[in-house]
Amino acid sequence: MRRALALPVVLALALLYSIAGAAQPKPGSKPAAPKPGTTAAASEKKDPFKGLEFRNIGPAMTSGRVIDIAIHPNDHDIWYVAVGSGGLWKTSNAGTTWQPVFEKEASYSVGCVTLDPSHPEIVWVGSGENVGGRHVGFGDGVYRSLDAGASWKKLGLEASEHIAKIVVNPRNSNVVYVAAQGPLWSEGGERGLCKTTDGGTTWNHVLGGGPFTGVTDVVM
Repeated sequence: MRRALALPVVLALALLYSIAGAAQPKPGSKPAAPKPGTTAAASEKKDPFKGLEFRNIGPAMTSGRVIDIAIHPNDHDIWYVAVGSGGLWKTSNAGTTWQPVFEKEASYSVGCVTLDPSHPEIVWVGSGENVGGRHVGFGDGVYRSLDAGASWKKLGLEASEHIAKIVVNPRNSNVVYVAAQGPLWSEGGERGLCKTTDGGTTWNHVLGGGPFTGVTDVVM
């Protein structure tokens, strides 16, 4: 009876030894990675940029769509933000607080804002949102401020309705280009690329493709 039990006992001990040996890590092998959800795995997945998440600082919460942004080249805390249905906003503290600076003008819709590279206190605004859709507002021309947005003067192109871009020559502040989209639902208007060489007193139509073709961008 004892001899009959000896063989199964030896086989059982051999099997247990082989299982225990397989569970031990082999010399020179790397430890197994921790399972997801463990402390080690969680620490490895920490995002070092989590504290740099984007946050909404306005001003489009009450003014529709942000259309354009111009930042003062010498003071990066000063921004001008043009919105599709709420004029022009200015911040002097990098977005902490905002002031509306285009509330008394005839147009509430803005398509672009540009600072004069030579004189950043001179601000140009093109009225009329620069998109095509049933929700957009039209404008009544080009505006310029000589005192950083404190006051404005309208300088023509009243029939442009939607101004896409304004570019000021960095060597001559009197030379300005305006890309005008023109009326959305009808022909005509002041559409195309317009240029002034006298600071907006007079304008010349320098590029166009007919009564239905406007310009939506210009780069110098």
